[in-house]
Amino acid sequence: MDDLDFTKPSQSPIYEPAIALTFFKSAGTNESVAEGETFFVEKQIRSGLFRKDDKMYLLVEGEVSLVIGKIVIDTVRPGEIFGEMAAISELPRSTTAVAKTACRVLSMGMSRFQEALRRMPEFALMLMSIMIDRLRRTDAMLSMSDVPPNAAARHEGRVFEPAVLADLLREAGDLVPRRFMPGKPIMTAGETGLYMYVVLEGSVAVSVRDRVVERIGPGGALGEMALIDNSPRAASAVAETSCTLLPISRNDFLTLIKNKPSFGMFLLKTIADRLRFVTSQITSP
Repeated sequence: MDDLDFTKPSQSPIYEPAIALTFFKSAGTNESVAEGETFFVEKQIRSGLFRKDDKMYLLVEGEVSLVIGKIVIDTVRPGEIFGEMAAISELPRSTTAVAKTACRVLSMGMSRFQEALRRMPEFALMLMSIMIDRLRRTDAMLSMSDVPPNAAARHEGRVFEPAVLADLLREAGDLVPRRFMPGKPIMTAGETGLYMYVVLEGSVAVSVRDRVVERIGPGGALGEMALIDNSPRAASAVAETSCTLLPISRNDFLTLIKNKPSFGMFLLKTIADRLRFVTSQITSP
């Protein structure tokens, strides 16, 4: 399975070019790139959280070739975005992007990206929905595969670093943490997702068809998928130890993205990481 299936949002029916254009216009920089020039190079990565020099792009005019090695594997066309997954997930570039023709783009570094999220949180929701759609299909494939449960359970989900988690709690205002005893169900597959949860203390086991696919500790989040796309829960979750969780409703979720863009940023990253992880469970020998 090729990760380009989910690193090119425009391939999803959920992608809305008008939302992307408005978002990039709000904080992006116009750039003209000559034919043959390179935007970024395969396996390229820079150090530092939310790197200021790591950009994502929206193509306004022209065409861009995405290349692995010396093989062109895709073409970016006007209205499409590219380069966002490496910037969000803090991983090396999966391709080289070369201007196939003279191009005009709107570029955006990560600091500007967070500024734009404050003005337009629906862009984050669109990207999350696209990744979640792919994640649901990948989870379904994993649940029907022969991957041993212990292999899938090795992943320890984390979203918020301690300082960011403390900041989130200050922003959360009147939200009241909930306590769960060991073995207590937190959510059940198929039910309506009214809340997502941030783990403050303890460990939570997430399972799909009775197979543990993830363990989430302090700073981790669960239940955001159903909250974002208004669909039934795809997984069940049980408290493995005594747990304290912060419940967040959809309205709380949107308010937090507006008031605290890093909340949306960290969620985008964890969904991307989770998608890459479950994909690797299917593709690894």
